[in-house]
Amino acid sequence: MKLPRGTYSVLFLTLWIAAYLSLDPLASLFVAMLPLPSSSHLAESIKFFVYEVPKVLLLLVIVVFVVGIIRTYFSPERTRRMLAGKPLFAGNVMAAGLGVVTPFCSCSAVPLFIGFVETGIPLGVTFSFLVAAPMINEVALVLLWGLFGWQTALLYASTGLVIAITAGYVIGKLKVERFIEDWVLAVHAEAHPDDAPLRFEERLTAGFRAVREIVGKVWPYVVAGIAVGAGVHGFVPENFLAGIMGKSAWWAVPVSVLIGIPLYSNAAGIIPIVHALLEKGASLGTTLAFMMAVIGLSLPETIILRKVIKLPLIAIFVSVVGFGILVVGYLFNAVY
Repeated sequence: MKLPRGTYSVLFLTLWIAAYLSLDPLASLFVAMLPLPSSSHLAESIKFFVYEVPKVLLLLVIVVFVVGIIRTYFSPERTRRMLAGKPLFAGNVMAAGLGVVTPFCSCSAVPLFIGFVETGIPLGVTFSFLVAAPMINEVALVLLWGLFGWQTALLYASTGLVIAITAGYVIGKLKVERFIEDWVLAVHAEAHPDDAPLRFEERLTAGFRAVREIVGKVWPYVVAGIAVGAGVHGFVPENFLAGIMGKSAWWAVPVSVLIGIPLYSNAAGIIPIVHALLEKGASLGTTLAFMMAVIGLSLPETIILRKVIKLPLIAIFVSVVGFGILVVGYLFNAVY
């Protein structure tokens, strides 16, 4: 007899809670069974790894499940309609908020951009969406929440939204539509009507599908990132990182941003490394700037955007977003 989808959901949540509450004692028991001194660097690294991997994956599963349900209420066509006709600043705010909860990845940059331009959405509003979508995603938020607490996650989301809104507003004021590739303006984007309203069981199915697809793709990055973080946690001297990424070095923030831009990683891979860097004495502002550069200004996404916008607008986009990240880095170094 096939159980209702809601029953599976209750069972899923029960098992999730039981597994999460068991993490700490099981990790401690595992390390205690190893033939290693508990205070050794290797033992510290192993405990970090065996505790953080299941913790992060469990957090990732529950948040992706919830966000997968939320995303069923949005489609690219509905998103375009919501943003069309909005005044500049209000449009920037709404676009940045929608960028957090709507599907977006590098491969969808071109069709989304074409659809937004064809619908008549201002270029600045479009860029607020394009900045917010990769920079503030459910993976980054859940990992930050799990590793650093809700205050840091909220801080990250707030600063990311401010950067997205400001960057889009500035680009909109510069009137740079002439830097859109001509072929984009000539394309009539095909409209895709929204699907019929889904039943809640179908939305639950979409949540489980999101877990299978998203977690199935990012779990190797999670494991690899935590493995690197475990090595940093156990073996890298605190004074070494504090000297390079601490508050005292004024050049630390811009250098961290420059290092982060060419790196290709998603939030699942970079945030566990960020966790280890902070534990070893790196300053919060410098580390956040590095993380935002990796996630929000990655070279592959910039290359894909080059298909639809010309180099001057690419330079403006990178400069405005990069400046916002620098401000965040220096601000948090001054406050914390």
